[in-house]
Amino acid sequence: MLEKLRAVENRYDELCARSEQPDFYADPQKAARLLREKNELEPIIGVYRAYQAAEREMGDAQELMAEPDMKELCQESFAAAKAEKEVLYEKLQILLLPKDPNDDKSVIMEIRGGVGGEESALFAHSLFRMYSMYAAKMGWRIELLNYNDTELGGVKEADFIVEGRGAYSRLKYESGVHRVQRVPETESGGRVHTSTATVAVLPEMEEVDVQINPADIEMQVYRSSGAGGQHINKTSSAVRLIHKPTGIVVACQEERSQVQNREKCMRMLASKLYEMEQSRVESEVTGLRRSQVGTGMRNERIRTYNFPQGRVTDHRVGLTLYKIDAVMDGDLDEIINALATADQAEKLKNAK
Repeated sequence: MLEKLRAVENRYDELCARSEQPDFYADPQKAARLLREKNELEPIIGVYRAYQAAEREMGDAQELMAEPDMKELCQESFAAAKAEKEVLYEKLQILLLPKDPNDDKSVIMEIRGGVGGEESALFAHSLFRMYSMYAAKMGWRIELLNYNDTELGGVKEADFIVEGRGAYSRLKYESGVHRVQRVPETESGGRVHTSTATVAVLPEMEEVDVQINPADIEMQVYRSSGAGGQHINKTSSAVRLIHKPTGIVVACQEERSQVQNREKCMRMLASKLYEMEQSRVESEVTGLRRSQVGTGMRNERIRTYNFPQGRVTDHRVGLTLYKIDAVMDGDLDEIINALATADQAEKLKNAK
């Protein structure tokens, strides 16, 4: 590992030297690529240099231990530096893990009501609100693709883009079945009902990232619609694309023109085809569709929201928080941090 770190440090020093050259910005695209690489290496270099400093401190303390009047003080310094070095070593192991190439991408999210009728649709709406509030806290932008609501304010399906650097690195852990236990507003007897909604998270892909044969696509146009006459257009601007080889269907009705809706549909289709291919490759290599923690499959129950007890439990890491109102208002960092840490630990174990 130390050999690899020295190579990373040499590359970082080289990038620093090149960025100070007068002609560095002569090629803006190349300059941007090199600066991005330099910025990605900075966290590793910062921890590595702190690790080297702790190592030097250990050496200095060990030398001074030979002097009797300094022995006790130096033993304490040595122990503190050793503990610091061990912590930094663990951090470096994690920093050197292969990075998910999609982590910096925006995401396409799909929320569907599951088991539970109207209550599942209301819960799907609650999840859409939760992710919208989390995105706002992170400084990301929500862009609707397809939104079909119900008469009571629930959501049959909501497809949307969360646009922002690093969105996939945080939201990829949200794929799966979310379960809610609460008393529905329509329940007169006060009984707790259990309902579900499914969430899918895809890294946003452009058409250039995935090869799509135009002959494989069937395009249908229709008028956009919503409950109670909302979002209704007089022209057939909504677009549905069917990818004939795979049977994948995507739709977009939130824009006013067919051209814009088709463009967004193509991005959705590219993302779905990419996910399908990645899943196939992962299945062949590991025999598993997903990593143990990673992004859960859509039929896996990943989290329970229990309103009567005010708790949220993520079943993958056994984390229970008694702050359901805060979570539903987009306070997701504690859960996502726990999932990311568990994911890193699993990858570290597999790398050894």
